[in-house]
Amino acid sequence: MDRESAYAIVTEFVKNDGLVRHMLAVEAAMRAYAVKHGEDPEAWGLAGLLHDFDWEIHPTLEQHPQAGAPILRERGVPEATIRCIQSHADHTGVPRETLMEKTLAAVDELTGLITACALVRPSKSLSDLTAKSVKGKWKDKAFAAGVDRSEIEHNVSVLGVDLAEHITFTIEAMRPIAERLGLDGSLAKLH
Repeated sequence: MDRESAYAIVTEFVKNDGLVRHMLAVEAAMRAYAVKHGEDPEAWGLAGLLHDFDWEIHPTLEQHPQAGAPILRERGVPEATIRCIQSHADHTGVPRETLMEKTLAAVDELTGLITACALVRPSKSLSDLTAKSVKGKWKDKAFAAGVDRSEIEHNVSVLGVDLAEHITFTIEAMRPIAERLGLDGSLAKLH
């Protein structure tokens, strides 16, 4: 399975551009972590790119991501990628055993919080976003209320990295695709 085939799955099943941007952000973070750990960025990137491909067709915890697994198998997605995707959701009962699985869980929710933090900055950009800024919004439970901070903290501790370093690393991983994420400052020019 190559990236082009995986992206075709995304565009077939996901119509919400915000969800596509989220999946691209997670892919970028996964690829960067793969390089950092000497792992295969293509394999790790596939897991990040596809992890929420079925959310629009299976929008409940009873269905997502479990019901997406047969679709991925039919499309030839590697079993390790499917297992990683299953493990990113606690309710599936699939334990996170590999570094790739632990990393997906650690970056998933965080990319959403980083995106929200960038969008409330005057610059509307990742270019000037820091871990300190993200940590400043961390305590405000009303901000990006759908992001479970305790889940992020738990998954980062399981990954065995410092939270501030993890935030910085994830921001830096997202910066090369900031334009596609809508976080390159172009939105600030519209206001």
